[in-house]
Amino acid sequence: MLTCDLHVHTNFSKDGESSVEDILKRAEVVGLDVIAITDHDTIDGAKKALSCDTSVLVIPGIEVTTKQGHLLVLGVTELIPAGLDVIDTVEIARKMGALLILPHPYHVWRHGVARRKKVGMAAVDAIETFNSRYIVGSANRKAARIAKRLGKPCVAGSDAHHARFVGFGRTYIDAERDVISVLNAIRAGKVTCGGRQTPLRTYTHQSLNNTWRKIKRFTRRVQLR
Repeated sequence: MLTCDLHVHTNFSKDGESSVEDILKRAEVVGLDVIAITDHDTIDGAKKALSCDTSVLVIPGIEVTTKQGHLLVLGVTELIPAGLDVIDTVEIARKMGALLILPHPYHVWRHGVARRKKVGMAAVDAIETFNSRYIVGSANRKAARIAKRLGKPCVAGSDAHHARFVGFGRTYIDAERDVISVLNAIRAGKVTCGGRQTPLRTYTHQSLNNTWRKIKRFTRRVQLR
């Protein structure tokens, strides 16, 4: 049984705070066997992680921003364009042989696809039913109920944006220790999951910093016009 965190960001994400090396070191310290690097709309962090010397199995991935919200695409090293309809994004990812996970599907402020396009739930391979960055657990519980109704495997991710929170969301997978085996086991539902919540103070601080960064980027764009 492998212990995995399937949703982690590095500083290749605009809102990520830790280097690839620090993320991998933390994964080793907290006893993970597998980690998926899923930066926002870039594959560069995952590619760098694949080149690092680490005892942790790295699954390359990307968190794609679709028109309706975020989609986790695992097992790819090619960039998928942002801003497309989620179903179009799914079709592109399928052609790459990717595993598709719907992250935080019912989160009000964090790009939950299921709040905008119900068909998105049925189009993916698995649903993230534990995300450690939820302030309250109601959205996680709703995701779990819908996943059960649809017969979709339930997975967890820390959604860590800083190394110290890697492993706060854990998926336990009955698979051999290689990427293909792990992805196939998730598809087959050979998983259980759980974890612990990111502290509210940290989540709030990160959210405010992210909002401030967006304001500064918008201001710079306006000034350059």
